[in-house]
This record gives sequence, C-alpha cells and structure tokens, in this order.
Amino acid sequence: MMTVLIAGILIPFLGAAVSLIVPQRLARYICVLSASLSIAAISLVLVLFIIEGRHGFTESIVTVDGVSIWGATIDNLSLLIGFAVGLVALFVCIYSLGYMSLDNVEHPDHGRPRYFFFMQVFIGAMTGLVFSSTVTGQLFFFEITGACSWGLIGYYESAEALGGAAKALIVTHIASLGLYLAAATLFANTGSFSLSALSALSGPAKTVVLFGILFAGWGKSAQFPMHIWLPHAMEAPTPVSAYLHAGSMVNIGVYIFARAILSAGSVPHLVGAVGAVMATVTLVYAFVLYFPQKDLKGLLVYSTIAQLAYVFLALSLSTFGSPLAFAAGVAHIFNHAFAKSLFFLVAGSLSFSTGTRQMPLLRGILTRLPIVATGFAVAAFAIAGVPPTDLFFSEFGIFAGGFEASRFYLPLLILVIIAIAEAVGTFAWFLKKSGEIVLGSPSAAVAAAKPVPISMTAAIVALAALTLCSGFVPFAWLG
Repeated sequence: MMTVLIAGILIPFLGAAVSLIVPQRLARYICVLSASLSIAAISLVLVLFIIEGRHGFTESIVTVDGVSIWGATIDNLSLLIGFAVGLVALFVCIYSLGYMSLDNVEHPDHGRPRYFFFMQVFIGAMTGLVFSSTVTGQLFFFEITGACSWGLIGYYESAEALGGAAKALIVTHIASLGLYLAAATLFANTGSFSLSALSALSGPAKTVVLFGILFAGWGKSAQFPMHIWLPHAMEAPTPVSAYLHAGSMVNIGVYIFARAILSAGSVPHLVGAVGAVMATVTLVYAFVLYFPQKDLKGLLVYSTIAQLAYVFLALSLSTFGSPLAFAAGVAHIFNHAFAKSLFFLVAGSLSFSTGTRQMPLLRGILTRLPIVATGFAVAAFAIAGVPPTDLFFSEFGIFAGGFEASRFYLPLLILVIIAIAEAVGTFAWFLKKSGEIVLGSPSAAVAAAKPVPISMTAAIVALAALTLCSGFVPFAWLG
C-alpha cells in the first residue's frame, strides 16, 4: 500500500520533468496522464485500505539518526482529502487542454511547457503534504507549493501577474515560519518531528506548536489579516485559480490544522478560542467585500476566504468537545474543493468565450452557453448552501457542531449566530447574482460568445455532478 502511495506522489514530479523535454504540443497530454496515474494510485490505496479493515497506520520513509524526517500516514483523513484534491487536479488538467489555447478570447496562449511543469509539481507536492506524518515533511511540501504558486500566478508575465506572484510567495513564506517554529518546538521537547508526538506535549509547548501550525494555516488559507495575497493571485490562468486557489493550495492551511488537532489529543482552549474568533472576523470581513466586486473571480476570491473561515471555525469549535464540528469541518474541505473549483472553471469558460469576467457585462448565459450556465447555477447554489448541493450538508453540520460546543461553552453561541447570519446573507447574494447572470436576454458579450471546447465542458459537467451528489460522502466515510 505504501509503495503505491509513494508512486502516486512521485509520478507528477516525473511527469513535470518529462513535460520539459518532450515536444511542446505533448506537454499538456503528459500533464493529464500523470494526474490520471496519480489519482489512480490514490484510489488503489483507498480500495486496499478498505479491504484491510480501514486501520490507519504511519510509516517512516526518510530517517536521519533514527529520527523520522518524512513519513506517510494513511488513514480516513488523509485518504479523503487526498482523493478530493487528486480528482480535482485531474479535471483541471483536462480543462487546461482546451483553455490553454489561442482560441481563448481573454488570454490567447498555446500553453507553454512551464505551465504544465508547475501544475504537475504542485499536484505531487500537494499529495505529499496531505499524507505527510511529520511537521518537516509538511514544511518541505508547503514550501514547494509556494514556489509553484509563484510560477503559475506569474505565468502571463504582466506587471500585475508578476506582482501577484511575488506577493503570494512572500506572504505564504512568512506563514511557513509558523511551521518552522512548530517543528523546532516539537523536536526540542520530544526529540521527534512526527505529528503523533504532539499528544505527548503539554502546557506551553503544545500551545506554541499548535499556534505555529495555526499561523501557517492562516497564511496558506488566506485568512484575515494574511489574506492579502489571494485577490492578486487571480492574475493566474483560471485553471490555476481553480486548483491552487480554490480546490487545493488554500486547503493546505485548514488541512494541517485539522491534522494537528487529530494528532494532539486534547487541545488547549486558548488555541480553539483564538481560532474561532479569527475565523468569525474573517467571515464578516469577506462577506462585506462581496458587494463591491464586479469581477466574477474577485467575488469568488472572497467567497473562498469565507468558506475556509467556516472550516477554521468548525475545527476550532471541535476543540471544545464537539466531534461533529470536526467531521463537518473536514467534510467542508472535501465539498468546497469540488464546488469552488467548478465555479472557477465556469468563470474561466465565460472569459474564454466572451473575453470578460465583469459581471455587469454577463447576462443571459443560459441561452447562449447552457452547460456553462447550468454549472454556474449549481456552483452558486452550493456556495449559497442550497440542498442537495454538497456544501449544504457540511455547512449544516458546522452549525450543528457549533450548537453542540455551545452547550458546554455558552459564549461560543455568539460566534455560531454570526456565522449563520453570514450564511443567510451569502444565500441571498449568490442567488441574486445567479439570477442576473444566468437568466434574461443575452448581453452583447454573451451573444457574441465563442463555443466552449469539449475538454472544458467535460470538466464542468463532472464537477457539477460531484457538487450535486457528493455531500453525504465525507460524513459516511468519517462515520
């Protein structure tokens, strides 16, 4: 099982190297092939895990003087999130076949090997991070994802793109200092870098390690006040926005916090309280910034920040004695990967066909682009929390878990009520935008829209189906 997993991590790195030496026209197909083989390996590990009774285990892979520097953990959490980000990666690579084209009205580009190189390295790094059993392993892949984000955000090489790339690299690297602090503190107190050693810590040492991981999570998941890099990252090609900045990279922050909570056993309430308060502040801040947005990707940026704040809120509330809040937070990571990636790919299809992402110029897309319009509606309903879309289930679980935690710590109820109010506001705003853009007579830009290539359409259809049907999956898997 471990051999198959390591293959799933390494194949994208190998594919990235091959993409640089094959003829340029083949690089895109190498990207799809390596993403396919990687998710196939993860799927095989998942099947073997089920067959062998779903007993989680950890194995050291790289050791120095008996200290595990990098190992892998195969359990319910890593397989659930690893499968989601691997599947989204495959759909994004398929989507890129059509998007990276001279037919793209907004950004005509034939797709240079550099794009497919960084995309595959990111897929491998993300997979490696999800399964890492040590803080040093997480840190290693954490930094690789930052470098890939820099390369992909700056792909179009405009002043705005290069500035956004630099900002993303700087902020996420500052965030990584939290992992350095966590690794140093953990080793100084236990002689180990393994996350499992967290449970042996107590008092200030455990608090420092968890706050270090939480700080790193805030930076990677674009939480206030470290959110400033994400709006500028939208200069990247839209498939990059879908994978790195919706379905994968921003999920690193919430994932490493979830993994730390699961490994720590008891978590100091101070960590949970700070996490919950900052998540609520981020929720309100992101919601307020919905209203001035004209660019569709800009709206999705602040929606992403808000949705990840839900996860931080749920995970933080779970430290006050609510297992449901933890399960719902993890489920929200899984569900958000599909729904928000779908929304970004829809936005990319609109800019590909019409040359604009400005919402006032997009109207009546159902008449001219029915599949894209359907994907828009499904994604908007999901972000609004409308059943039976996937985010309805995890959002409901977060609120229920919040009420569960509030039974023991009543002040938490205030944060839960604020989150519910934000959810109601999001519901109204996204349904309003959906009606304005999907329905009505086509605007001039939409009336002149070019057809969407079949590879892009296929990715939208697949993610829309997952968004509609996967809501119960993470809860069933986590039990």
